[in-house]
Amino acid sequence: MSDYLLEMNNIVKTFGGVKALNGIDIKVRPGECVGLCGENGAGKSTLMKVLSAVYPHGTWDGEILWDGQPLRAHSIAETEACGIVIIHQELTLVPDLSVAENIFMGHELTLPGGRMNYPAMMHRAEALMRELKVPDMNVALPVSQYGGGYQQLVEIAKALNKQARLLILDEPSSALTRSEIEVLLDIIRGLKAKGVACVYISHKLDEVSAICDTIAVIRDGKHIATTAMAEMDVSRIITQMVGREMSNLYPTEPHAVGEVLFEARNITCYDVDNPGRKRVDDVSFSLRRGEILGIAGLVGAGRTELVSALFGSYPGRYEGEVWLDGKPIDTRTPLKSIRAGLCMVPEDRKRQGIVPDLGVGQNITLAVLDRFSHLTRIDAEAELGSVEQEIKRMHLKTANPFLPITSLSGGNQQKAVLAKMLLTQPRVLILDEPTRGVDVGAKYEIYKLMGALAAEGVSIIMVSSELAEVLGVSDRVLVIGEGQLRGDFINQGLTQEQVLAAALSQPNGHDNNNDRKSA
Repeated sequence: MSDYLLEMNNIVKTFGGVKALNGIDIKVRPGECVGLCGENGAGKSTLMKVLSAVYPHGTWDGEILWDGQPLRAHSIAETEACGIVIIHQELTLVPDLSVAENIFMGHELTLPGGRMNYPAMMHRAEALMRELKVPDMNVALPVSQYGGGYQQLVEIAKALNKQARLLILDEPSSALTRSEIEVLLDIIRGLKAKGVACVYISHKLDEVSAICDTIAVIRDGKHIATTAMAEMDVSRIITQMVGREMSNLYPTEPHAVGEVLFEARNITCYDVDNPGRKRVDDVSFSLRRGEILGIAGLVGAGRTELVSALFGSYPGRYEGEVWLDGKPIDTRTPLKSIRAGLCMVPEDRKRQGIVPDLGVGQNITLAVLDRFSHLTRIDAEAELGSVEQEIKRMHLKTANPFLPITSLSGGNQQKAVLAKMLLTQPRVLILDEPTRGVDVGAKYEIYKLMGALAAEGVSIIMVSSELAEVLGVSDRVLVIGEGQLRGDFINQGLTQEQVLAAALSQPNGHDNNNDRKSA
């Protein structure tokens, strides 16, 4: 009998003649946490879909051994019955159902006669949430009442309820705050102690090194190495992932900062559900030609609301003026903003960035279709030429431009959304969390592109939750706290501590920073 709970041997998966997985081997022991690392498009999610039978047995080559016995599952229900549970990057909860109903979905407790046993489900759901250190969660409320961090914990409770023996977590912390991540890592440590095995897929290598016992690295569908974490550090993991040393994570392209190009004046956004509450409170700032302006702040500070209002995509009521070249411009809808020269890459690419039913190329040219149309016909050849140029420029990994955009990895979808907005030749580009769910190599490419655009005279506003990123690429940093502007700093010798102190300062504390505005 093998001491491994799971063995995946020589797994090969092909899409349209292109090998997405080319001979991958992974082994996991009970109570072990294996970190699965690799760039976007390396094949991590594909491998996990093979394991959980999203791709059923027969659609791939190789063998999977579970408890030493061959596993030939044809459906997710079969793998879950074995105890293999996957928590996907995109949450799969039903917003209008209660927490308890979501936890028991597909595994409902019933009374004789087939009626739902709600009291028993409530009781069990409360016990699971206590186990996950959220005893005060009301399991009768709809799951939509809770933020991303809590919803992630509901997903884990769902998995525990299915008696998971192997838990696969795909980018579990992408929507979590620092404190929520700590809770998540503690929960995983507790599961490991009970003998539950974990596969942890994440681009956040500090989390991987904190929780994982073994690191398995894959690159371009091939297995590179499996190493004990004790023999690894973050820089070695990066070298294995990208195939080269990366001494500088934040490349700096020389770019001149010119005169003031863009101004936001007195932007105020009101809460969608509670119109009396201000999410953004009277924020004004200016932006120079070729300048990269980083917007920092804690989660819920109002950064996304601010940039959505500038672009005309904020769902609630908002007011304020947007000026370009010393003249007010109409940005009440995204289309008007794009025509005026203001473009935005949204935070939630799945809901706001892509059209899932269209191919990669169609998504890229969506904002500039009029460029290729004549009367009622589209010049398909010219369109394809532009698409192929953008795929090349963005180093976008796709077998061909006609594949559905949903077949790409998260990072490559992000590159496609970025290519779509760059085709419009913006003068001001807003990037909301441009590197969320994106690997180290792709991040580097995005930063280089930002530097190149700034050198061409494009002004960039970047919202990011990663302070190191804001400080690594910005010329100037705005700090937002509780919907108000708390600081405006030139990024010279600026530290994370100073930015955090400004974010946590009292509402009228930002006046002192006005003397530090760029000259």
